[in-house]
Amino acid sequence: MARDETMPGLTRPPASAALRPPIGERQLIWMMALLMALNAFGIDAILPALDAVALDLGAQGNDRQFVVGAYLLAAGFGTLIPGAFADRFGRRPVLFTALAAYIVLSAACALATSFEMLVALRALHGFFAAGIIALPPAIIRDRVGGDKMARMMSLIFVIFLLVPAVAPSIGQGVLALLGDWRWIFAAMAAAGVVMSAWVYTRLPETLHEDDRQEIYIPLILRNMRSAVTLRETVGYTLGSALVFGGLFGFINSSQQLIGEAFGAGDRFPLIFAICAGCMAIANWSNSRIVERFGARRVSHAALFAFIAVAAAQLYYANQPDETLWVFVPLMAANMSLLGFIGANFGSIALQPFKHIAGAASSAQGFLRMTSGAALGAFIGYSYDGTARPLAMALLATAILSLIFVLISEKGELFGRPRPEED
Repeated sequence: MARDETMPGLTRPPASAALRPPIGERQLIWMMALLMALNAFGIDAILPALDAVALDLGAQGNDRQFVVGAYLLAAGFGTLIPGAFADRFGRRPVLFTALAAYIVLSAACALATSFEMLVALRALHGFFAAGIIALPPAIIRDRVGGDKMARMMSLIFVIFLLVPAVAPSIGQGVLALLGDWRWIFAAMAAAGVVMSAWVYTRLPETLHEDDRQEIYIPLILRNMRSAVTLRETVGYTLGSALVFGGLFGFINSSQQLIGEAFGAGDRFPLIFAICAGCMAIANWSNSRIVERFGARRVSHAALFAFIAVAAAQLYYANQPDETLWVFVPLMAANMSLLGFIGANFGSIALQPFKHIAGAASSAQGFLRMTSGAALGAFIGYSYDGTARPLAMALLATAILSLIFVLISEKGELFGRPRPEED
């Protein structure tokens, strides 16, 4: 297969892309990262305004978390849909459909008149915009494989995680400047418009004609089933669902945990930015080492370290005098370790499915997002005024993740680096 001279080592895009100027690796990484970041912005920008939403719309107690949890869970179910259509019609039309849904439903959330209406709209928001989560990994897999894909996905996560780091501050700034949480959803719609214009003008179609699949339900189901049942990869999909379920539990309860348990609500955006920023730095570090040491070696070592830090979190959470300045460094450390787990687990799981990357990305994204979101909602709703439920969940999910990885690897960890596969 011919090579693309603008992106050394990458396969040439389909002939239909020839009408567009070639997109370089750096711009592709930024574009995919910011597409995925729309999802993060949709989750995290509203966090500082949850108190205002609850007061304005009459939500009680932990119910305010449904504004986040409904989006996450529905997005998990939504990821089942776009992959098969993207494998048939191409990545671009399905991606634009998801972007249009993101824009329209962001605007609709801004007009919600009751808490129940807002939660329902957030569920629709997550479901119909799921393509912005499911398609970027497939687009990257169209171009590269092996540990090179893990490197590119790590770089994508570096940029992607800058948005969660600043999104609460943006949300708080919008709230302070305009005085109404509804403008935060308007900002989401505006961000969707900007991304749509960029994708339209610069992203070529990456699906090769030879890889197009028919819309044949038995074939789609067979492709998806293979993506989530292959022993070599299913442990990584379930493992990442578990550890990110713990992360979603932190996101769901973070505003209450930091504001109520530790009495630092005014510093919430800064603390959240520190944790997300550490995760971004870790992903950058992963991109520098993963091709040398291999996605398996790096992620397996990080998972063992995650278990150790989670055990320390549980110990301190059970002390009567745990302080914010004990909790934050430990939480930041575990979020950093996720930076060495997430992109690598995802790349390993998608590696064998180059010719059905859309369906595989959808199926794995569904399993990862629904499991992680449901687990995160349970963890968040278990908030009892302390950090104990979160710490217990982080340790338990990490140990279970290790068990699933051991199953996929037949008990042999720290495998050698894998070459790129076209």
